Amino acid sequence: MANRTQDEAKAYVLKTAKEHDVKFIRLWFTDILGFLKSFAITVEELETALEQGMGFDGSSIEGFCRIDESDMMAMPVPETFQLLPWRPREHHAVARMFCNIVTPEGDPFDGDPRQVLIRNLKRASDLGYTYYVGPELEYFYFKDSKSTEGLDHGGYFDMTPLDAATDLRRETVLTLEAMGIGVEYSHHEVAGSQHEIDMRYTDALTMADNVMTYRLIVKEIAMANGVHATFMPKPVFGINGSGMHVHQSLFKNGHNAMFDPQGQFSLSKTARHYIAGLLRHAPEFTAVTNQFVNSYKRLVPGYEAPVYLSWARRNRADMIRVPGYKPGQENATRVELRSPDPACNPYLAFAVMLAAGLEGIENEYECPAPVEENVYLMSEDERKARGIATLPETLQDATRLAEGSEFLHKCLGDHVFKAFIANKKIEWREYSTQVTEYEINRYLPIL
Repeated sequence: MANRTQDEAKAYVLKTAKEHDVKFIRLWFTDILGFLKSFAITVEELETALEQGMGFDGSSIEGFCRIDESDMMAMPVPETFQLLPWRPREHHAVARMFCNIVTPEGDPFDGDPRQVLIRNLKRASDLGYTYYVGPELEYFYFKDSKSTEGLDHGGYFDMTPLDAATDLRRETVLTLEAMGIGVEYSHHEVAGSQHEIDMRYTDALTMADNVMTYRLIVKEIAMANGVHATFMPKPVFGINGSGMHVHQSLFKNGHNAMFDPQGQFSLSKTARHYIAGLLRHAPEFTAVTNQFVNSYKRLVPGYEAPVYLSWARRNRADMIRVPGYKPGQENATRVELRSPDPACNPYLAFAVMLAAGLEGIENEYECPAPVEENVYLMSEDERKARGIATLPETLQDATRLAEGSEFLHKCLGDHVFKAFIANKKIEWREYSTQVTEYEINRYLPIL
């Protein structure tokens, strides 16, 4: 439906719903933390919803609005209409559409994460750029939601025997493709029972919708087979956590603006400024890309998660990696940010990455030299001499940096910025008062 006008897209939705005997349409959107919210309408209400939107009470949605301004409208985006393959179709099929949230007056709602991304994409568009992303989301399968007992003991790229995890991954890929989401790779990850499915890169708004769909499908397929899937960044002590490495590129006039055959690693000045923007602003936006207390249990040395603000071509210990260029594949030139985790809000995460890169481009930030040595093996003095700083170590540190960031405030907008910071402060306060199993085991016998 990409090239259809809005009227044609709406007509297509109505026609498709009728042809497939759709009875219910789920309208999807997210709160500021990226939790999927949904309510269903019947097909009889579909035409009205497409034209006027559907009203709902936003006062109970995290980060949306106060009680006295709670009326919101969900405006379905017809291009996102898809049948839900895991719902029965014998009698009445079920479909979904993502929504933009607007005020009763029809204005974009400032607290809607999808609108935050749309606004930042417009900034890129005004500069002539189209922003493409290809995220790699890792996750774990466990036998239930109350323990961390895995389904296999495989390792990276292992060809494990035909067990539950292999079949779950296969069924998930087929379901993604049935919903129009292209898949490039699926494989076993480094840790036991850890897996990854990589979606084919596309524009950032479509991909943010795809990430929300991907996470739901992974969980739905797991649940249907009696197991639990989790995108928790660090569910098991002592083994790798789950990341969301994000490959990013900018296109201008149909050409990859990050490619220059004469540049180091075939990178253009635009790409180097973009990298510099990510490096400079990463400490400020880490609260968004790594938004939970548990996120910082993953961002520690020794488990393949980046900690240091550095970039390189091959070294996977760096926060930013530039995949090797292959002749004839100019469009594949890109940068890979390796610090985000898969529990983030993809709309806000893609927005802050793009905004940081654009800051670098517009202000012509100077890109530091790549660090091809293993940063983990350097002494603190060596890293200091090379100007290699670190990401924040806790959610509290990340929230403090975010709160003082003019860049982040501008990117997120006043409403989302203030609501997000308030949420993170509450989470840290609640966490810091907990007495953990570690403390009981360590201190109770001796104190």
